[in-house]
Amino acid sequence: MPKSLASMLLRAIVLAPLAVSALSAQTTPSSSPLRVGIAGLVHGHVGGFLQQNQHRSEIEIIGIAEADTQLASFYESKFRLPHNIFFASVDEMIEKTKPQAVLIYTNTFDHRAVVEVCARHGIPVMMEKPLAVSNEDARAIQAAAQRGKIQVLVNYETTWYRSNRAAYDLVHDNAIGDIRKVVIHDGHSGPKEINVEPWFLSWLTDPKLNGAGALFDFGCYGADLMTWLMDNRRPDTVTAVTQRIKPDIYAHVDDEATIVLTYPRAQAILQASWNWPFDRKDMEVYGQTGYAITVKRDSVRVRLLKQDEKLVEAKPLEVEESDSVNYLRAVVLDGRTPRGLSSLESNMIVTEILDAARQSAATGKTIHLADKQ
Repeated sequence: MPKSLASMLLRAIVLAPLAVSALSAQTTPSSSPLRVGIAGLVHGHVGGFLQQNQHRSEIEIIGIAEADTQLASFYESKFRLPHNIFFASVDEMIEKTKPQAVLIYTNTFDHRAVVEVCARHGIPVMMEKPLAVSNEDARAIQAAAQRGKIQVLVNYETTWYRSNRAAYDLVHDNAIGDIRKVVIHDGHSGPKEINVEPWFLSWLTDPKLNGAGALFDFGCYGADLMTWLMDNRRPDTVTAVTQRIKPDIYAHVDDEATIVLTYPRAQAILQASWNWPFDRKDMEVYGQTGYAITVKRDSVRVRLLKQDEKLVEAKPLEVEESDSVNYLRAVVLDGRTPRGLSSLESNMIVTEILDAARQSAATGKTIHLADKQ
């Protein structure tokens, strides 16, 4: 690619033109608040959601289903929530409050049961990553969604990183050539080490409720991003290695995991860890003619052939793609068709990758996905 053309592509993809902000303003979703129910309170991310969105005009929390009365009382008190919005079951919460969507903050094992209840009521859902603990549960979720004609979305923090979108655009506008290798790092120093809530830690370290340890908790991010970059192409093979570096803390699940995915002309290395010295969620994408390395949420290091590396700010995302609430509103209120990182289609592949990775780590063998269709 000529140097001048490559530079123009780079500028269009990663810089922040004023026109983008104007476009975002023009595509703002419906102004009415989205009425949502919350299913479960054992996922630690629910605290951040309530803190950031409780008083937000775009959303109205009208019901919370949590069978553990002590946990429900804790959140009721902490966020000064009305007592009458709490219910013992998802069924009761939906019947009494009639939400337009349900946000799932249960352990991962319970995703299937909650989706099946919501599907019977025809209520779309968005759950915290990953989709499911197994292929069997993912297929059951897919079947329930089809029966109930509902949308099922999966929320990953990294979906709303404009740095990831910039890397994706550089690939799909052929600015760095065809993908050859992707390396994705996700994790932190460990859930106990960062002092997650005891009810959160309890199920994160349970192989039944979480699916695995770091392998599922953070491997899902890389599997989701790589599936997106590869336009939902399933990898040919999955090979994984897991370790318990801190068995005194994590006696039943892995705390260190590496997943290698192969495609006909590309390879991905997903590094999921509860042993990083600091929090990280970043990605390196290497093409035939350049690379894009994300730097936190908003920046990208880019190098093209015959050019020096540049650190550039990624352009803003459109409003509908700026966070989980705006995306959910666009799907539920404005009829947007889910695609990419949050979609059920992509996350069926993510679950297949994670399921195969768990099998590979347990057996020491490479899993050929072509054999599993």
